[in-house]
Amino acid sequence: MTTAAGAPSDRSVLPVTERYTVLGWLRRNLFSDLFNSLLTIVALAFVLFIARLLLRWAFVNAEWGVIPANFNLIMRGQYPATEAWRLWLIIYLLGAVVGVMWRLISGQFSGAARVLIAIPFVLMLIPFFSMGTRLNLLITAGASGVGYVIAGYLPIQRRGRAAAYLLLAYLFVMLILLRGAGAEEGPMPPVQPILWGGLLLSLLLAFFGITLSFPLGVLLALGRQSKLPAIRVISVVYIEFIRGVPLISLLFMGQVMLQLFLPDGFPLVDRVLRALVAITLFSAAYTAENVRGGLQSISRGQYEAAQALGLSAYQSTMHIILPQALRAVIPVLVGQFISLFKDTTLVALVGIFDLLGIARTIIANPDWLGTQPEVFAFIAVLFWIFSYSMSYASRRIEQRLGVGER
Repeated sequence: MTTAAGAPSDRSVLPVTERYTVLGWLRRNLFSDLFNSLLTIVALAFVLFIARLLLRWAFVNAEWGVIPANFNLIMRGQYPATEAWRLWLIIYLLGAVVGVMWRLISGQFSGAARVLIAIPFVLMLIPFFSMGTRLNLLITAGASGVGYVIAGYLPIQRRGRAAAYLLLAYLFVMLILLRGAGAEEGPMPPVQPILWGGLLLSLLLAFFGITLSFPLGVLLALGRQSKLPAIRVISVVYIEFIRGVPLISLLFMGQVMLQLFLPDGFPLVDRVLRALVAITLFSAAYTAENVRGGLQSISRGQYEAAQALGLSAYQSTMHIILPQALRAVIPVLVGQFISLFKDTTLVALVGIFDLLGIARTIIANPDWLGTQPEVFAFIAVLFWIFSYSMSYASRRIEQRLGVGER
């Protein structure tokens, strides 16, 4: 009598998994032993104590009346109230452009698109806003939706190029609306940049500083790795010199010393433009170093593969090397852009009334003495909103491009 060996089972045995619960997580991470338990209790008590003080100040002691009384000043500085409709028109167009560009680039109504369209609705809940402001925000959200829908019917082949052209056209229209055109008595009289201020000026300095410094920084990074000695030396000297001086020194040089190097009779350059040039030159040097780090991360095999395909140096750089380098340094670049946005507050030291400069004028008003905590807390919240928005957009781009993944 023979016994047949049992056939092996086709069923695979799954590993034992641990069931995660809130109490289990707390026990493993916060109360694993006596020392961690005591440290957790002390830290929690400290956090609750600070939170209690902040909440009592925010809801009981703080004088928030200073914010709605000076809200327009904080938002647009000394920009004429009779011309404020231009700013809202710029915001309407921005909403429409964002909707169109999102449809052209993404092609789908993702969760991030819903967040962008929901931002105006969230801002409507801020108690400092009037009914007119809430209505304008509602129109902005509607413009984003309309732009998104219209873009779906456009017979466009090269969507990336179309989005770039649309952005350039918007920038041109925005500058015309901001600056004005025609005579003083016309429908859109000129508004001098010195009257721009508050959040408006801070955003403009950050936006144009980022937009102008990025291509300049890329060119400097490529120039630093160039085989031509003259271009390489000029790039290295510029980068090292600018990185060796603080931004405030460049701002003072632009405001005080620039006119000394111009010929006699040369018209005085606007103070805001001088500050923008200093910010752009400063940021370009750091952008160049960040991009150079991305270029050095590209393996030699990528260059050899481009040469094997018969690509020229320009084609291999623009289509193979540079896209990979920029993709690798997206987190660093966004961190630098956030820092640049916060560094725009330094222009207040040279007499330009940006968001921080306007805050200093408000707290110097005898009617609002003692309201420094409220004003600066509100300014800090504004900076945090825009900084976090850029950080969130960076994370979404990294996830889409797979940065840090193999």
